[in-house]
Amino acid sequence: MKLSTAALDALRNDVGVPSYDRTTVTPGIVHFGVGGFHRAHQAMYLDRLMSEGKALDWGIVGVGVLPNDQRMAEVMSAQDSLYTLVIKHPDGTLEPRVIGSIVGYLFAPDDPEAVLARMTDPATRIVSLTITEGGYHVNQVTGELDASDPALAADLEPGATPRSAFGFIVEALRRRREAGVPPFTVMSCDNIPGNGHVARKMISSFARLKDPATAEFLENEVRFPNCMVDRITPVTTDADRAALAERFGVEDGWPVVCEPFTQWVLEDSFGGVRPPYEDVGVQIVDDVEPYELMKLRLLNASHQALAYLGFLSGYQYAHEVCQDELFVDFLLGYMDEEGTPTLPPVPGVDLDRYKHQLIERFANPEVRDTLARLCAESSDRIPKWLLPVVREQLAAGREIGRSVLVVASWARYAEAVDEQGQPIEVVDRLRDKLVERAQHNREDPLVFISDPDLFGDLASDERFTTPYKAALQSLHEIGARRTLEAL
Repeated sequence: MKLSTAALDALRNDVGVPSYDRTTVTPGIVHFGVGGFHRAHQAMYLDRLMSEGKALDWGIVGVGVLPNDQRMAEVMSAQDSLYTLVIKHPDGTLEPRVIGSIVGYLFAPDDPEAVLARMTDPATRIVSLTITEGGYHVNQVTGELDASDPALAADLEPGATPRSAFGFIVEALRRRREAGVPPFTVMSCDNIPGNGHVARKMISSFARLKDPATAEFLENEVRFPNCMVDRITPVTTDADRAALAERFGVEDGWPVVCEPFTQWVLEDSFGGVRPPYEDVGVQIVDDVEPYELMKLRLLNASHQALAYLGFLSGYQYAHEVCQDELFVDFLLGYMDEEGTPTLPPVPGVDLDRYKHQLIERFANPEVRDTLARLCAESSDRIPKWLLPVVREQLAAGREIGRSVLVVASWARYAEAVDEQGQPIEVVDRLRDKLVERAQHNREDPLVFISDPDLFGDLASDERFTTPYKAALQSLHEIGARRTLEAL
């Protein structure tokens, strides 16, 4: 049965459906970047609230600004903005639920004024973002705005119609300011340290270039809460669609699959009212940073630690790597000896239990998270998640050997040829530059880390370069698995 509002009453009893009347749900949030993670996380929490009869004035209107968002627009239109969230339990059990908290979707290139109209409506009180780490246009070394992106450059032209998320936010704030409408809160939900601070700084920098008066309004009036978000959400596959249709009778053009675990730690810093997220398990706190650093430096950095070495060792999926004791020992060693020493105390969290729980989550065979996904967009991930660990450990004179090997394995992976001589499809916004550098690794072992925009001055620090050259040489001479065994 094709998923739609009309089909809900006819779905089987083992498929959860909205218990609330969706016709009574009104928009309160505009969200940029409606992908799998947003639909497995923020939209799911709102659906929980609505199922309790709460937050019915906080419906989500999704916005896509990129060309490849058109497919999402088509699917959401065909399904009345409904989709199925399928939780994959380690024992093979699937738990499907139709999520109803998204009430509309706008494809910005087709009708930018419709997006601006929704954003300037006083009912819109939050604009949220999952636009990936690269969507914030941060120069990795200076920490300042990189305005060279073509969409940003186009948006800075006088009188330009917005094309980027930043362009829409600043233009919508300009219109609200001129109309005397209070500003919305901007809620970043991306995996970036201090995501609220980064969003504020980058969008403010953009506004300064575009419209100084709006920039002043933004800096004085707009709130940017920090948050930490966590749920493993692999890319939806045709097999996932087929399983949903065959086992539950639901034909869904773009379901979402995820693990059972979910966590959201949110700073209570909003410009006005907000949904009562705490009623459905969101941790509302005064300071997100300890939780955020825990997640970025243990979970996210460990994903990088297993991804390249696992791929080079012949694995395809994260669960395969984390069912191999050699890799488990390596990951726990990284977390215990390098990641954890850089963390402040995390209130209410048993870090030892958390780390072992991470291994269990990674090892879930049903999630089937591909190493190719974890290896993608490394230039936005390694500098934010792993290199801060390296720098803090160096400053304290502590161990960095495992982190160095992860960086070396990225350099080896970026050569775009595996240990059997087969091509590797490197997916990264800086792909051409990375591959070109990496292909000279053998004759110039420091070439890959000599890019100051990614690595700063690490290439001139012998405490890093000496073990890095040794690790890279070992990867070339004896391969990833034997290098791990030697370590």
